[in-house]
Amino acid sequence: MRFVQTFDVSTFADSFISLLGAFVLGTLIGAERQYRQRTAGVRTNALVALGGAAFVDLAQRIAGDVESLRVIAYVVSGIGFLGAGAIIKEGTNVRGMNTAATLWCSAAVGACAGSDMLAEAVLLTFFVIAGNTLLRPIVRAINRTPVQTETLENGYQIRLETHYDDCRRLAGELEDKLLERGYAMRTVSFVRDEDETDLCTALLTLLPCEDAPAGLNDIVASLLADEAVESASWQMNTDG
Repeated sequence: MRFVQTFDVSTFADSFISLLGAFVLGTLIGAERQYRQRTAGVRTNALVALGGAAFVDLAQRIAGDVESLRVIAYVVSGIGFLGAGAIIKEGTNVRGMNTAATLWCSAAVGACAGSDMLAEAVLLTFFVIAGNTLLRPIVRAINRTPVQTETLENGYQIRLETHYDDCRRLAGELEDKLLERGYAMRTVSFVRDEDETDLCTALLTLLPCEDAPAGLNDIVASLLADEAVESASWQMNTDG
């Protein structure tokens, strides 16, 4: 039996520690995603990290460190296809980018563990979880900050954040108010909030207008008086 010839207790123990480390760390990353009710949760991230560690560890045992580098490259490209399946396009909106990026990082954690760099795998896991948790309030604060500028050539954008069930109704009422006051609409789009699944953001883009700043301040003030509105602001639209 070839198994008797190839089996070595120390090598087996090394592989066991690498795979166990990848499994535990992938589970930690997935637990945060599962808590947020994302499509790729505990099992997906744990298996991605475990698979990446298994491929790299196998390549190391058979062909050494140099050959394992090629396997790592294949793992990176292979996870790209898996991540693409997590990205969903709904009209002009794209969801799942953060989930795909997390899967990519889980594979990197597994590759580190499979390369016997367990400390680096733990460090990377810490940063992945920190990126998905500690950066959330920063992102929300940036999104809610209105941009002030003196240039009027690119038009304006109103951002309205409310609960998902009220989003389209309030956006429709806002569009009617804008049209009544002479504003010309360019586009209207809806974005489901990545941080709080119950929230939705409506983005209304307007054509340039000379008295827009004063008029938009009044409209935003009336929006904020509505209890269903979480936040509202206007800014210059620099997308052309």
